[in-house]
Amino acid sequence: MKLPPLSRRTLLGAAAALPLATPSLAQGNWPQRPIRIVVPFAPGGAVDITGRLLAERLQPILGQTITVDNRGGAGGNIGGDVVAKAPKDGYTVLLGTATILAANKFLFRRSMPFDPIRDLTPVTRVTTGTVLLVVNADKPWRSFADLVAAAKRERGAVTMGSSGAGTVSHLTLARINAAAGMEITHVPYRGGGPAIADLLSGNIDMMFDVIPALMPHVREGRFRALAVGSADRVTYVPELREVPSMKELFPNQGIDMQSWYAVNAPAGTPEPIVNRLHEALVQIARSDDFKARMEPLGFTPVWDESPAAYGRYLQEQEQFWKGLVEASGATLD
Repeated sequence: MKLPPLSRRTLLGAAAALPLATPSLAQGNWPQRPIRIVVPFAPGGAVDITGRLLAERLQPILGQTITVDNRGGAGGNIGGDVVAKAPKDGYTVLLGTATILAANKFLFRRSMPFDPIRDLTPVTRVTTGTVLLVVNADKPWRSFADLVAAAKRERGAVTMGSSGAGTVSHLTLARINAAAGMEITHVPYRGGGPAIADLLSGNIDMMFDVIPALMPHVREGRFRALAVGSADRVTYVPELREVPSMKELFPNQGIDMQSWYAVNAPAGTPEPIVNRLHEALVQIARSDDFKARMEPLGFTPVWDESPAAYGRYLQEQEQFWKGLVEASGATLD
């Protein structure tokens, strides 16, 4: 039967509206199945621990199983690329770091497989922490000023180990070398463990590294803490409350080395899903329980008031880390 023109238009309009209604309904009911948090490093490290703490706490909030998928390699780029190319449905998200999300595109200029700003959707930061400067306790340097004086007396004679070229440790060293007008020699290792072992044996003189890796040796008297890389002091670790910060040591230099972790989803993930995930993560970050678990590891919870606010922060951080990479001269391809 031939339909009247008006009826045909009405039916065509209703049919055209159906595909739009279905995604909206799905977004309103998200999640309907397990969610995967991709951790772009091997199990056992600080990022992995953070991911598992988030997964445990997200499950009762979202009512679904949350799994952690460790995809290490290429400085975190392999895991980041997995998420960048995942379906845009909120069931695969990345727990990334400042270096992966803001520095790697300048370190891997030819081989970076994705662009964090273009290919990922910001959700929120969840923790932040800084790096700690330690020396072997057998060294004569009792303060940061002592270390600087020694480094200036014999340029290049003082050595610093790191977990690799282009890491936050290496970039921090490049920044303070420039700020202090000194030349401490960078010795990159294949991971923080071998560097710490050589610092313990006295083969190198100092390290900048994340607090969780160094604090056991500080507490046992093997390492002496001389500075923290953040602008302000680290008051949430009792043993570090009297250790000077970058703002004290280098006034007006703007040095604030923060190794933050954040959650991102694939670009194009529907806004209602991103907002629901943001709401759940902020609930965790604000909880006393999460704070009590993170602070002994040397991290403090942090969150962004909205995904858009985190997106603006990420763009600012990209320029900050670009400057650090260029100053260090580091390249990883």
